[in-house]
Amino acid sequence: MSGGGEARRLGQWGEAVVAEDLERKGWTVTARNFRCRMGEVDIIAKNERYLIFMEVKLRKNGRFGAACEAVTPAKQRKLRISAQFYLMSHPTTLQPRFDVAEVYAPQGMCTEKPDIYYIENAF
Repeated sequence: MSGGGEARRLGQWGEAVVAEDLERKGWTVTARNFRCRMGEVDIIAKNERYLIFMEVKLRKNGRFGAACEAVTPAKQRKLRISAQFYLMSHPTTLQPRFDVAEVYAPQGMCTEKPDIYYIENAF
C-alpha cells in the first residue's frame, strides 16, 4: 500500500463489507467507528441476545499471518475500555461480546467477494 490514506480507505471498505454481511445475517449495526478517548470500536451490532464489539482486520492474503493476530493484548485492552465507555451511555440488557472479523481481499477494494471469517468471543 502506498500511504496511510489508501490503507485507511481500504480499512473503511472492509468495515463496510463486514457491516453489510452482519446485516444480511440479521444483526442490527448500532454504531460504526465508535470513538472515545481510549480508542475506537470498528462496529457495534446487536441481535436478540448479544451486543457485539467487533474489530475488523483486513489483509490481502494470509502470507504474513492471520489477520486476527493483529488484535494484540494492548488492542484488546483498548477495545474493552472503549466498550465500557459505550455501555455507560448506551445501557443494555444484551450480553456483550468481543468478536473479530477477518477480511481477506486479494484485489483490495476491487475484490468482488472477499472472504470473511468471524471469531466469536475472541477475547
